[in-house]
Amino acid sequence: MPKKKISPYYIVGGAFLAVIIIACILSLLGVGPSPLKTNSADKLLPPSASHLMGTDNMGRDLFARVLSASKYTLLISVAGVSVALVLGTIAGMLAGYFGGIWDRIIMLLGNSIMCFPGILLALMAVAVWGPSLFNVIWALGLVFAPTFARVYRTEVIKIKERDYILNAKILGVKPLRIIAVHIFPNAFTQIIPAVVIGLANMTLSESAMSYIGLGVQPPKASYGKILSDAQSYISTAPWLIIFPSLMLVIYILGLYFISEGIRGDR
Repeated sequence: MPKKKISPYYIVGGAFLAVIIIACILSLLGVGPSPLKTNSADKLLPPSASHLMGTDNMGRDLFARVLSASKYTLLISVAGVSVALVLGTIAGMLAGYFGGIWDRIIMLLGNSIMCFPGILLALMAVAVWGPSLFNVIWALGLVFAPTFARVYRTEVIKIKERDYILNAKILGVKPLRIIAVHIFPNAFTQIIPAVVIGLANMTLSESAMSYIGLGVQPPKASYGKILSDAQSYISTAPWLIIFPSLMLVIYILGLYFISEGIRGDR
């Protein structure tokens, strides 16, 4: 049997994501200057050997800031999708397997949430709870949970009619065991593309929230916050916009390429 070739989508997407992962590792290792260190003598310096991406209006090294932002962006996107996936999985399983009143209630709640722009609901939640890393993760997780619930519900409805599920019911296997052992693993493989796209959407939402001041809070760095601070210097210090924007684009494109590779394998 001929060996299956690796999709070029995986290669390109993996290369893009490797850039972000390396940036996170460098930040965690404390490579380079501190992203918080200010120096009034080094304000708005262009990229050079001493400052690879230049400096911002407070004299902070932009390379260090971008590395730190990559760390928080990856943390929020992964943690937020994890929250949404857990909540959406539970809701989708209940709605798809048991149906009836469970299905109506869960879908009604999910549709109600999805009627509004997700970023708007997340902003409202953070405005009420207060802007913090923890609250941003939970707000985005709650907002994106209905998306996963709908995907899971659809897959569960398909799977629960298969012969091995019907046989398990006849043998008296309890519903929770059927869901955990037979349905969950099979349904999860179908939701992976939605998880990857969820990471991308979560990242864009977090960046937008940070841009307007309701996401990652200072002194922590994020792509959105860096871009917000740089908006007054677009013409005089374009590197403040170019580098964080480039990193954000690399991360999003990497996720979309991986998603396309997964879809192509089906």
